[in-house]
Amino acid sequence: MGRENTVEEALNLLRSRLCNPSFVFKPLSDSPDSNYSKLKFIISSSVTEACNNSILLLGPRGSGKIAVLELVLKDLLLEFPDLISVIKLSGLLHSDDNCAFKEISRQLCAEHQLLFSKMASFDDNSQFMIAMLRECGLAHKTIIFVLDEFDLFAQGKQRVLYSLLDAMQSVTSQAVVIGVSCRLDADQLLEKRVRSRFSHRKLLFLPPSKEDLQRLLEHILSLPVDSTISHDYAVEFNAKLQKILADEKFKQIIITYMDSDATVNHLLRFLFRAVSYMDLGSGFLSLENFKTALSNIQRQPKLECIKDCSILELHILVCMKRLEVKEQNSYNFNSVMKEYKSIRASFQMSEYYAWNICLRAFEHLLQRELICFTDNRGQNQSVEFRPAKLLISSHELQQGLKSYRSCPAILLKLMDREV
Repeated sequence: MGRENTVEEALNLLRSRLCNPSFVFKPLSDSPDSNYSKLKFIISSSVTEACNNSILLLGPRGSGKIAVLELVLKDLLLEFPDLISVIKLSGLLHSDDNCAFKEISRQLCAEHQLLFSKMASFDDNSQFMIAMLRECGLAHKTIIFVLDEFDLFAQGKQRVLYSLLDAMQSVTSQAVVIGVSCRLDADQLLEKRVRSRFSHRKLLFLPPSKEDLQRLLEHILSLPVDSTISHDYAVEFNAKLQKILADEKFKQIIITYMDSDATVNHLLRFLFRAVSYMDLGSGFLSLENFKTALSNIQRQPKLECIKDCSILELHILVCMKRLEVKEQNSYNFNSVMKEYKSIRASFQMSEYYAWNICLRAFEHLLQRELICFTDNRGQNQSVEFRPAKLLISSHELQQGLKSYRSCPAILLKLMDREV
């Protein structure tokens, strides 16, 4: 019972880590060249030197822009508890000028314990924001405006951006505008009057390097040896984890998975699934957990299509593959039927399908896009005479046949000969 509780506690700890961006991005913040260090320096210098600033955080979705920003703001609020006020807007919710100013006024009132009026006009809210910037500047308090989905604020007349940046031109104001966007050309969307007031500082969030990825995996998946979890279990768990991380097969799994999307959030989704497959009996992660997670996450539509094929359609696919192996560059339905008849004769197969049934199965494969015609020049020809080709590889076809529940053994044998 004690062992089960320890394993359960370790599993809960790993899951909670994977859902905590502050914990995940902490090791990537140690370097002085990290975006965390650069962003913290820019904001802290604005606070201590009582100056205005603006900056853009750019990178693909899931690259950690908001997570790193939250980490910086959390640290700065602890360092300067009475000198910072944070206002957060989202372009998805507040791209409308009237709505944005109303939300800014609401958050400023909540922050400074003032009465907020829902009936205030656009001009009232705009003047209130300018007045609060001036008062906070005189009190040496910095207001940090976080504009998520910044590119959406750059649509239309851009009055919110202009009003914010114009108010920051005053000597008495003290504010920092931080724009967050997945569009790398976000600053090019700004009008001339807005662009001239923007500082053009940009931080680019790139996918982690191989070294950062290794550190990240160790940081997230290693168990602490000085916690409530059994010390001996944690040491053994970490030792097995190091073997997995050093395994070339594991590295290939990570490379395969990260090929499509190299962002940290994409990696976290994969790790969460792998951790969920951990065997509670053994209590340790294994290479099989990561293999299973990869196969379940990666969609393979061609294999799904093969699972829904009939036995006859599988025969047609295998015949077409045999023709390609024989280096028959051009073949049509009639060529496939000849190959099918030769297989039936060689292996003395008992089942027989009428010609029109085979043609219907061939057309069904065309609809599923498992096969296609080689060109469109013969559109006036009958289906059986038009050259065709496979749209799946030998490996995909073999995997599909193996996963097919009632696949005839003869088809697997034929594929094994060809692959």
